[in-house]
Amino acid sequence: MLSNVRIVLINTFHPGNIGAAARAMKNMGLSQLWLVDPNDHPSEEAVSRAAGAKDVLDNARVVSTMEEAIADCQLVIGTSARTRTFDLPILDARNCAEKVVSEASHGEIALVFGRETMGLLNEELQLCNFHVYIPANPEYPVLNVAQAIQLLCYEVWMASQSTEVKPTESEYPRHKEMELFYEHLETVIRATNFIIPQHEGRAMTKLKRYFNRTRPEKAELGMLRGILTSVQETMQRLSSTDKKD
Repeated sequence: MLSNVRIVLINTFHPGNIGAAARAMKNMGLSQLWLVDPNDHPSEEAVSRAAGAKDVLDNARVVSTMEEAIADCQLVIGTSARTRTFDLPILDARNCAEKVVSEASHGEIALVFGRETMGLLNEELQLCNFHVYIPANPEYPVLNVAQAIQLLCYEVWMASQSTEVKPTESEYPRHKEMELFYEHLETVIRATNFIIPQHEGRAMTKLKRYFNRTRPEKAELGMLRGILTSVQETMQRLSSTDKKD
């Protein structure tokens, strides 16, 4: 089950943090490390910090964008050193781990960590289903990214050993399937003039945020795609009838 949980690091600047992440992961039974546009990789410093976890480093996947790193994931949780004004549900580290473990038997899960200096960008957090925040001493709440990874990996390990965390029966679509749905949805609502080029506003951004937050199950997403297809077919029939008239 833990083999379905990946740690995703975005644009990590210091290679030592990549090595420390690999070590933290192996300590807690995780093996999937994904690196999005790392500043310095591979690196001898990362190997040194990884200690006995060089195998995790050697098997790390390097990609260019966060979208590539989470495309096949059904659950994406973004981390942040501070609370932000989002409509995303917020989890603490323990609740986050329990959710990860409850869903990991059904598919791939991503825990996403941002840059050392600024964390995740707002548009990156908007690709997530949940936001995990690690509360700390309000006088000095700043955690190094490697420390945050160690804390969350520990909580995931502990949740995986607990008999109280039960696997969910729900199956959720992968991120890529959601992206295809968004493309389909945008095509239809443009065709029906719900969105018009002169006054687009932020409709699609808000709709994506809504569906990322509410997380339709796989069967429910199929129904939504079916509704959109039905709308398209009806529009085509009406258009064909109008032309004949």
